Amino acid sequence: MADSTFGVLSAMITPAVLISGAGTLILSTSNRLGRSTDRVRNLTARFKVLVSEQGQKEPLARQEKTLIMEQLPRLTSRTRYLHRALRAFYLAVALLVLTSILIGIENLSHLSTGGFPVALALAGASILAYGALLLSFESTQSSLTTKREMLFLEELGAHYASRYDAPEKEGR
Repeated sequence: MADSTFGVLSAMITPAVLISGAGTLILSTSNRLGRSTDRVRNLTARFKVLVSEQGQKEPLARQEKTLIMEQLPRLTSRTRYLHRALRAFYLAVALLVLTSILIGIENLSHLSTGGFPVALALAGASILAYGALLLSFESTQSSLTTKREMLFLEELGAHYASRYDAPEKEGR
């Protein structure tokens, strides 16, 4: 009896390990989604400043507006990937929890569920992998956006550096 109980508990805990991993992915994906949403709001606010009369006088304002307009489609894409990944992770958790429940029900009631718990576990693990792939695609989009912004910051830094180098060169 103790051996069969231990076997059932072990079988029920196996999906729990994947559930724990999915929970971590849900938390990090939710944070990434929040940061992406905040980024859109910040870019929108910055764009409003740049199109104002005062903002148009800022150095490289036109280039920065172009940069913002280039980033918005990538941010939209990133947000879609993150939403899809989050849905996948929630679905994976649901399937893995159902797997544990079915294993427990099967052993308590002695009803045969056949290979259904295994099929649910495989589906849950597959959907978990799909969500991880979506995060990989989102990460690539994030990296491309960051690289482009870094190039702009280098341009802006060069602009300001040239303003400070000019008086020094004239004095020589």
